[in-house]
Amino acid sequence: MTFRRDVDLDPGRLRDTRGRRVRGGGLALGGGIGTLLIIAVVVLLGGNLPDLGGPTAGGGLDDGPVGSQAIQECETGEDANRRQDCRLLGTIQSLDAYWSEAFAGGTGFEQPGVEVFRDAVDTACGGATSAVGPFYCPLDRSIYVDLIFYEQLEELGAAGGPLSEMYVAAHEYGHHIQNLLGLLDAGRDAGAEGGAVRTELQADCFAGVWAANAVDTGFLEPLTRAQVDEALDTAAAIGDDHIQRQTQGRINQDTWTHGSSEQRRDWFLRGLDEGVPDACDTTDVEL
Repeated sequence: MTFRRDVDLDPGRLRDTRGRRVRGGGLALGGGIGTLLIIAVVVLLGGNLPDLGGPTAGGGLDDGPVGSQAIQECETGEDANRRQDCRLLGTIQSLDAYWSEAFAGGTGFEQPGVEVFRDAVDTACGGATSAVGPFYCPLDRSIYVDLIFYEQLEELGAAGGPLSEMYVAAHEYGHHIQNLLGLLDAGRDAGAEGGAVRTELQADCFAGVWAANAVDTGFLEPLTRAQVDEALDTAAAIGDDHIQRQTQGRINQDTWTHGSSEQRRDWFLRGLDEGVPDACDTTDVEL
């Protein structure tokens, strides 16, 4: 999607800690695309950090002020069209605008925290490295993103593009909406019909719902078919079956946690076509 060039961005909406250093050799999870591919079936786009472990002994982030001021350069939609960090900021503001209105004019709605980091981060859910991919921590109600993930997506086979990046952010925001609605812990069991897959597919659907209404938030121009295809391509690249085929050479539906490529595409499209959150009930449907 393309941002309206004259729309104002608020750099204070996003916490930028990309300049902070990690003490003592980092966190329990190693970085890099190799590790990402190994653990992606479990944690990619919505992993549960308490299950992954916290910082290693002597690890953690240096205390002190936020280490990067780069986000302060993000002022307008034109900046969002040029830079990934500004695009993330603009996407979050558009998501804020849509979901605050979707919650009966704001009743019961609370914006998630959003932090862009580099390499490693500490959260209320424990420590993580970039290998986890973007994630949502329900304990501090915050979304965490290392922009390197968008390069790793291409290594997973995604074509990339602006809406591809926005879909990732909108999916994580969808987990925040589930948390506010009491739906996030509806199921954690793995498997093609399991609760974990249903939770992730609902977040994909919520991302599609936002995309259907994004123009009305005032931040974005209308979608093009090519941009929709970018998001669908990304959804397919992070399907459990696609990742298992790449990393294991075989598919095991019993271990699925996020759904197949086809399911992820279908549920994003369902949200996009229907345009309302009520279309995203994955509880009792046959997947």
